[in-house]
Amino acid sequence: MARRKSLAAQLLQAYRDSQKAKAAAARRAEAEQARQARAAEREAAERAKQEARREREQAQAWMRAQKEKQAQRTAESRKAEQIVRDLEKRQAARAKELEQKRRAEAREKAAAERRAKKESLENLRREAAGRTAQVEERLEELTAVLIDRPGGLPGLRLEVEQALGEGDFEGFAVAVERALGSIRYPEGLGGARRAAFAPESRELILEIEFPVQAVVPSVTQYRFKASAPPAVVPQPRKESECKALYRDLVARLALRAIDEAFAVTPPSLVDGVAFNGKVHAKDRATGKSIEPCLISVRVSRETFGELVLDEPELAPVQSLHHLNAIVSQHPYDLEPVPPVVTFDLTRYKIAPERDVVASLDSRPDLVTMDPIDFEHLIRRLFEKIGLKSWVTQASRDDGIDAVAVNEEPLIGGLCIIQAKRSKNVVSAETVRSVAGIVNDKNASKGIVVTTAWFGKASWDFAPRNRVELIDGRHLKALLLEHLGIDALIGLPKLPPGWQTRDLN
Repeated sequence: MARRKSLAAQLLQAYRDSQKAKAAAARRAEAEQARQARAAEREAAERAKQEARREREQAQAWMRAQKEKQAQRTAESRKAEQIVRDLEKRQAARAKELEQKRRAEAREKAAAERRAKKESLENLRREAAGRTAQVEERLEELTAVLIDRPGGLPGLRLEVEQALGEGDFEGFAVAVERALGSIRYPEGLGGARRAAFAPESRELILEIEFPVQAVVPSVTQYRFKASAPPAVVPQPRKESECKALYRDLVARLALRAIDEAFAVTPPSLVDGVAFNGKVHAKDRATGKSIEPCLISVRVSRETFGELVLDEPELAPVQSLHHLNAIVSQHPYDLEPVPPVVTFDLTRYKIAPERDVVASLDSRPDLVTMDPIDFEHLIRRLFEKIGLKSWVTQASRDDGIDAVAVNEEPLIGGLCIIQAKRSKNVVSAETVRSVAGIVNDKNASKGIVVTTAWFGKASWDFAPRNRVELIDGRHLKALLLEHLGIDALIGLPKLPPGWQTRDLN
């Protein structure tokens, strides 16, 4: 039993041992499996760990790469931002510099504008002062034109005397014109000069051109006005003052011209001057050209020599009145006066004077006289009557035998004379021809003198056309009255209406 128990026990024990062994083996297997599992797990864990480490390392590497990239991007971004900031700083600095420069330029511009404005104002002030000084200087020139006469005129007189030659009175007049034209005047005051010479009366006929009214400054001064915009404003001169200045100026110019005429002509040849002062202008009413005479005077050398032209207190207008000159009351308005000489002698060729009266018979026959002697006889007759006369040369005289001047200021003027030493009636065509010459020469009248008679047509025509007719019997009476010549008129027949005593 005990052995059976022991076998059973052994078997049980063996079984148990086997079971235990199996259990131990199982446990060992399980332990091995567990170990292996644990090893696998550890390996897996190791692998996982390694994988995780790799992944972590990769992740870390990626992170590092990302960080590096991020850092690079950040660095680049920072660099870019720095560049932007630097650029912005530079731009800001440049903008600031530009702004400062702009402000500096603006300040400089403003300062320049202020300086320019100030300079402009100063220029305007200087301009006002300068133009005022010019006005004052011009006024001084106008008022001093008589006192500031140039010297050296005796030298011009020598040239004029040399031009006279052998009785060349026409050349003498040209030389006088040339000498007077060479004398220096202030700008705008030296007008044209025309001269002629009448040897019979030893008189120089002088005509000068006065300046127009604009020569007198129409402003008294120029004033600076600080307006917007600032300007130089003229201060107008009163019209009454302009008129007074112009009247004084033309009077000074007239006196100076006469003084110069006497200075350049020899006293042994020229005793007096017949002067006309005219001005070329436009008639404001018609727009036509006019040439009014503003001053006219006939004066002798002796009378003119009494004037003290260098005296500052000399009143030129009063001096002209002292010389019995005809002076326009309103020269600024171009109010004309009748000239003492109303013609231009340069149109005529003056013949040398011949004294035919002394060589005449006690009772000369006018019809048989030499034609030239007859013309000079007519001249002497007109001089005795009261006219100034010059006989023209026979060649190219436009049908004029003589020109005569009536010195009466109001009714006088130029007379065109034709002397017809004839035995027959003077034709009406001759009278009409003289009337045409009167109009052409702008003379005051024409005179036809004849030893014969005129027809009815001539007597009707003459009074209407400024022509006076003197027939033979009227001429005979005038010669007896004024020259004491009891002349004969040897006509072959008695003219109609005449009586025998009218001839002899």
